Amino acid sequence: MIKADILSKIVKDSFLTKTQARDVLNLILEEIGDALARGERVTLVGFGTFQVVKRKPRKGRNPKTGEPIEIPAKKVVKFIPGKALREKVNK
Repeated sequence: MIKADILSKIVKDSFLTKTQARDVLNLILEEIGDALARGERVTLVGFGTFQVVKRKPRKGRNPKTGEPIEIPAKKVVKFIPGKALREKVNK
């Protein structure tokens, strides 16, 4: 499923036009991204929690040459599914 599929489903199941649905979806995604950029957790009850975690620097290997490389520290987004989502997926 891609963003366009989600928009089509929203339009089909609501009173919103395609433009309104696109604007709402874009606003939601932007707000989630902004909150994560500020280091906040985003919890959608029944769906799950998004949070930013820091990965430590580590050593790795170039798969092509086999030579060791240093992988720098970075922040990544982690998603923890909520109970309802886990149950739906595992039906």
